[in-house]
Amino acid sequence: MFDLAALESAGDDGLGGTIFAGHLHFSPVADSTNDDALTAARQGAPHGSVFFADEQLAGRGRGNHGWHSAAGEGLYVSVLLRPQFPASRLSLLSLAAGLAAADAVHAAARLTVDLRWPNDLLIGPRKTGGILVEAKIESTTEPHAVLGIGINVHQRSFAPGLSTEPTSLDLEAGRRIPRQRLLVCLLKSLERETLALAADGADAIPTRVSQTSTWIKGRKVEVHGPQACTGVTAGLDRNGFLLVRTPTGIVTVQTGGIRALPPAPAIED
Repeated sequence: MFDLAALESAGDDGLGGTIFAGHLHFSPVADSTNDDALTAARQGAPHGSVFFADEQLAGRGRGNHGWHSAAGEGLYVSVLLRPQFPASRLSLLSLAAGLAAADAVHAAARLTVDLRWPNDLLIGPRKTGGILVEAKIESTTEPHAVLGIGINVHQRSFAPGLSTEPTSLDLEAGRRIPRQRLLVCLLKSLERETLALAADGADAIPTRVSQTSTWIKGRKVEVHGPQACTGVTAGLDRNGFLLVRTPTGIVTVQTGGIRALPPAPAIED
C-alpha cells in the first residue's frame, strides 16, 4: 500500500510543492484509473489531479488491449492534465510521458528504459510498461487529457501469449523496487516534462526521444494500423509522428504500433 501522508509531504520523498499536492486520489481497487480520471474531469476536477490504485479490475492499454493489474504488483496511475499549450501539441503527451517514465525508472531502480513508439516502455527487448493518453478537445470546453501509465514493478510471472515478452523492475534490477518512490519520481518527472512541452515549443520532445530511443531511426519495423507498412524508421516529425522509409517513399505514421523485423541478410559478392 501507499503512505498518503508521506506522499503529500515536501522534500525528495513527497510531492509537496508540485501541482499534484492536495490532488491525490487513491483507491485500493479500481476498475480503471483512467476511467476514474475521465469521470472526475467531466465533474471539473483540477489540473494535476492524480488517480492511482493498488489493483485494477479492468485496466486497459492502447487499442483497448487489457492491462493485467494484479494487486500490489505494479504502478497504476492516471493524471488529469488541463494543458496550457495549443491543442495541436496533445499528440506529444505520450512521448513526454515516456520520457518522464524513463527518468523515473532510472531514478528509482537505476535501470535504462527504451521507448518503443508510440507508448511502450522496454528494458532491452522486454516490456515493463505502457502509456495511454485519452484527450478531450471540444470548442465549448477547456481541453483536457488523461495520461495513464502502467509499470510492472513486483511481478515475477506473467500470462502466456503476450506479443512482447514482459518483465518487471524487480526482475531486471534483482531487488525490490519501492512503488511509492517510483510514483514520486514519476510525477515529479511528469511535471517537468509537461512544463517543458509548454515552454520549449513543438520540437524539443521529438528531438529528445529521437536521441534516446533505439526505435526511432534505423530500425526495420512492421507497422500495424491505418498506415500499415514495412520499412526502416527515419525519425519523428514535429508532432511526434513516426517517419518510416518504405520502398515507395516516406510514410508518416500517426497512430498504430510497430514491431521489429530482423535486418535484411548481407549479400555476399
